[in-house]
Amino acid sequence: MAIPAHIFSSYFLSYAYFCQMQKPIELLAPGGDINSIKAAILAGADAVYCGLDRFNARNRAVNIGFEDLQGILRLAHKNNCQVFLTLNIIIVDSELPALFQMLNKLINTSIDGIIVQDLGLFYILSTYFKGFKVHASTQLTTHNAGQVQFLNKLSATRVNLSRELNIHEIKDLSEVCHQNSMLAEVFVHGSNCISFSGLCYMSSVHTGNSGNRGRCSQPCRDQYVGTKMGKDFPLNLKDNSAFNDLRGLIAAGVDALKIEGRIKKFHYVYTVVDAWRKQLNLFFKSNDINHDKSALYKVFNRDFSNAFLSGEISNEMFIDNPRDNSAIHLSGINGPASEETLEKAKGDIYDERTEIINTVENEINNLSIARAPLTISISGKEGRPLEISAETPDMLFSVISDINLVSVTEQKLDHEMLLKRLKALNDTEYFIEHLDSDKLQKNLFIPFKEINSLKNRILYTLNGSRETVSPVDVPVLNRSTSKTIKSGLCILISSIEDKYLCDSTKANVYFQLPNSISNDSKGLIELFIQNERLIPWFPSILIGEEYTAAVNFLGQLKPKNIVTNNIGIAFEAFQQGINWIAGPYLNIVNSFSLLCLKEKFNCSGAFISNEINNTQIKAIKKPKDFELFYSIYHPIMVMTSRQCLFHQVTGCEKNKIDDSCIQQCEKVSSITNLKAVTSFISKTKGNYHNVYHDTNYLNTGIIADIPELFTAYLLDLRDIETKTNVKVDKPNIIMCFENLLNGIPDSVQDISSSIHPTTCSQYKKGI
Repeated sequence: MAIPAHIFSSYFLSYAYFCQMQKPIELLAPGGDINSIKAAILAGADAVYCGLDRFNARNRAVNIGFEDLQGILRLAHKNNCQVFLTLNIIIVDSELPALFQMLNKLINTSIDGIIVQDLGLFYILSTYFKGFKVHASTQLTTHNAGQVQFLNKLSATRVNLSRELNIHEIKDLSEVCHQNSMLAEVFVHGSNCISFSGLCYMSSVHTGNSGNRGRCSQPCRDQYVGTKMGKDFPLNLKDNSAFNDLRGLIAAGVDALKIEGRIKKFHYVYTVVDAWRKQLNLFFKSNDINHDKSALYKVFNRDFSNAFLSGEISNEMFIDNPRDNSAIHLSGINGPASEETLEKAKGDIYDERTEIINTVENEINNLSIARAPLTISISGKEGRPLEISAETPDMLFSVISDINLVSVTEQKLDHEMLLKRLKALNDTEYFIEHLDSDKLQKNLFIPFKEINSLKNRILYTLNGSRETVSPVDVPVLNRSTSKTIKSGLCILISSIEDKYLCDSTKANVYFQLPNSISNDSKGLIELFIQNERLIPWFPSILIGEEYTAAVNFLGQLKPKNIVTNNIGIAFEAFQQGINWIAGPYLNIVNSFSLLCLKEKFNCSGAFISNEINNTQIKAIKKPKDFELFYSIYHPIMVMTSRQCLFHQVTGCEKNKIDDSCIQQCEKVSSITNLKAVTSFISKTKGNYHNVYHDTNYLNTGIIADIPELFTAYLLDLRDIETKTNVKVDKPNIIMCFENLLNGIPDSVQDISSSIHPTTCSQYKKGI
């Protein structure tokens, strides 16, 4: 919905009021490699976010090794810049030992925050590593108040809000964040995803590279067979730029402005951060805004749009070229671009970038991420305490033992042994450059426990007066020993006409609620009252008044059970004492996520993600009195978008989305990329646009592979068009799967001949 200019302007605060009520807003920059981190610091970033070589959502970035992290922390903190580490992927059980090993090292650094997606990791951090400040990743697509409260209960201190939100929605959620003592963070520059983050499985399905694992191959930016509208890149959005919207963001109460770009080079990072730093400085100095974005056009861009922020979601957000738009923009400034002006622009852009690269490179070469040298001097005599002096470029201090040295003939303190006992000092922002033990009398001894105590006191000072945290072993989780279960079926429908299936099966029947429930909440409540066997299934996205309507729906209907794919509704169900099951789009892939849901939110069961394979599923240990579910047959949703996807494909009489679009529009179309992979676009009344894979998911093998794990297997019988041909009606589909569960011979063949073609490639490959 577009926001009228007079309403948008009403959000603006006076400069005096802002200075009185707010602290300066944080500028957060990407750091995909060491040079980019240095460039961000040089350009004036207040914080940088970067990833190590594991567990982060930008595997295509160079990232940094742990051995460099301490030096980066030292450099950044000397320049009043914070460092946030991205651990923002979903994590499988086999990776837990490596994860705990990393966390045990990180907890004793001066890292300023950790960015997280996985609910199991939230649980681990809030239970075993309470010293970290935890930020909720954009991969959690936070867009309603309940989600903020859910994350607050998991000890999140900051939330990166969904990129699709407008300024009204951002303001409302910023207030919720502040009410819960949390910070609100918003992306203001860089690539726009066509899908809500965390809900895009296109790369996972097409190439086996999961976006929830930081391996997105960006198939949305691929070239497709030309559409009816003549578009070759129908899913390709312009880049996000809120450069001219700083007043509105500040007025909305945003605490941090985040720049995207961890796979971008250092000159890009420097240029964008520098432009935003100057914009912020100008505003804080003179209450003015610079509307000249020419500097931002000098580095990689796909042109710019602020349409999500302004609420003007239109066909102007698309650009039919995923490559750099800089030269095209420059050549068209003074009129229509020609071949001659384009070639000249390319040369000018090249020259300007070369100058930027050379200038920034010279400056970053003067910045060092080397750890600071540490000189250790050890002295002592028989009958006197052991004294260890530590000298760094910034300080000199000593620690003295609580007991005296004694004379011995064996286990004598010597240079080599002392260096070994103090080697943990090398895991700080310092390294032992020299250890001098000449003033230590020979043939003396003191218990190793006392030396460790002295080492910890030195670490306390070197680490900024923080106590050293002892390592945490991976907790041993016992597999539930509950009695053997016989798995059943559960059914998902979305059409009222299919409610008759409640009478055709004993299976639980879930009814999917729309993204927009407000217009027909009374009718939906009546549907469930009249059909008591129907169980509400909540979608992933519920924004603004639609979330409020969904909460009211819960309160009025008071259902005994629900399934939800939205953690905001999960929080409300928990608050209202409603039994709830975590849906398949909450991306549950590990045992600690199950513990998180059960112990923190009284969840009764969860769907395991269809992204993981046989081995990864077998490793999951479910808690006692907790049910597991698995979707055995469904159309494969590869993305959900707030944008209209028909603008570029079949066309639309409207050039932008208005209030009636989500409620009334109902269309189906398809696009095919140059590798002959087709995706189906589906828009139904009351819902956002969804994109589906060309064939449905079918995995009958899991029943024999992993028996007695799942309470029920889901059959998704919604009417969604794909290339999969279903030759029997819905009651017969249900009967075929019931035969399979009952061990009837030839049931697998009956299913495969009735439903064809299908795929289960994700189950074979995993993440």
